Amino acid sequence: MNEQDRYSGVRRVLLLTLVGNVVVAGAKLAVGLLTGSLAMVADGFHSTLDGTSNVIGLASSALAARPPDADHPYGHRRFETLASMLVGGVLLLTAWELVKNSVSRLFSPPAPPEVTAISFITMIGTLALNLVVSTYERQQGERLHSEFLLADAGHARSDVFVSLTVLADLVAVKLGVTWVDPAAALIVVGLIAMTAWRIVRHSASILLDQVAIDPEEVIPVVQGVAGVHRVGRVRSRGPADDIHLDLDVRIAGPTTAEQSNAIAREIRTRLRNAFEGLRDIQVYFLPEIDGEPDYALTARAEADSLGLGVHEVIASTREGALTLEMHVEVPHDLTVGKAHAIVTEFEGRLREAIPDLERLVTHIEPAHTHEDAPLYKQEAHIIALAALRIAQRLYPDKLWHDLDIRAEADGGFAVSMHCHVADDMPLEEAHRLAEQVETRVRATLPEIHRVTIHTEPPSG
Repeated sequence: MNEQDRYSGVRRVLLLTLVGNVVVAGAKLAVGLLTGSLAMVADGFHSTLDGTSNVIGLASSALAARPPDADHPYGHRRFETLASMLVGGVLLLTAWELVKNSVSRLFSPPAPPEVTAISFITMIGTLALNLVVSTYERQQGERLHSEFLLADAGHARSDVFVSLTVLADLVAVKLGVTWVDPAAALIVVGLIAMTAWRIVRHSASILLDQVAIDPEEVIPVVQGVAGVHRVGRVRSRGPADDIHLDLDVRIAGPTTAEQSNAIAREIRTRLRNAFEGLRDIQVYFLPEIDGEPDYALTARAEADSLGLGVHEVIASTREGALTLEMHVEVPHDLTVGKAHAIVTEFEGRLREAIPDLERLVTHIEPAHTHEDAPLYKQEAHIIALAALRIAQRLYPDKLWHDLDIRAEADGGFAVSMHCHVADDMPLEEAHRLAEQVETRVRATLPEIHRVTIHTEPPSG
């Protein structure tokens, strides 16, 4: 559901509840004034404020639905929070006025109120309507993730307890205990004040950027992402359906922009799956100083700065001396001399980045470019099937499939195929199997310049 649909739903709910609240407030005030029941009048004012809060909600939802602009880059969502706080403030002011009237009547009691059957019918009828309105508004508030509807539903639920207090007051007055009327009004005021305080406190916590998600719940989710070393500061703010989260993440220093972007994308995906209401997630990466160096990341970072690619980075140590071996991809249109010159510059930068590097071996190869694959000819099909038969003779039980062949820029062919291996086969053994097939295919079919074997479990 998009924001416009959500706010349209909120306004529809507020209009329906406004009608119900007007009916309830009018009935209580009319009967209370006619019978002189201060408790019923207080309850009527309380219900009037329910209708007022609906009007405020309608206005605030229209403002909150506006998209972000130059003056409000984070959107207008907090107009809804501000409206909730305003409803709480109006409730507190009304409670104060009712307190003064109730205290005055306790010390200077007027004529006792008249309690009739109409009084009981009005209170019981409005009580039932309050239950329907508050339940409906709460359900819709949860469905639409509306902070204002949930706050207003809490306000409406307090009417139920207020109405029960007034009913008890009517029974007491009917029995001749007249002082109960102003005392009951004070109880009503107390309930109003409690509701108002909860609304104000909740709205103030959002406006003051109180923590929206416990950092201890966020950290384990982020720590599980590959490439994340540590999670530092975690901050969150906003209402439950519009949470803004930012966090500091420690990653290896040589991580490239492309790799860090992939890590950030995975972090955001996992957080949105774990927590509802996340609107914006900002991830700030910081280099990890401590820990074991990642030579492959360092090599990729230095290669990226020169427009090169590296793969199969292998690090080994003999008698304390570090050796790195890797394949370096250079633009395919370079001459041998130019390719050697740029790789020599890369080697110099890599030695500066890794002071402990004793020996460096680089294998230069042309980088592959994106090309439109030509239409297959009969020759290509024959070569591909010959490669498949070689693989099947070497490992007949591996269920070879997904055979593919394409033309290379150098005039040869590249072949790829998949095979099934046991789930518990060590990865090194699977790699040796693939290398054996690749070597045999290239040796038998010189037209094939590149062979790729994909080993996968049957479930894959």
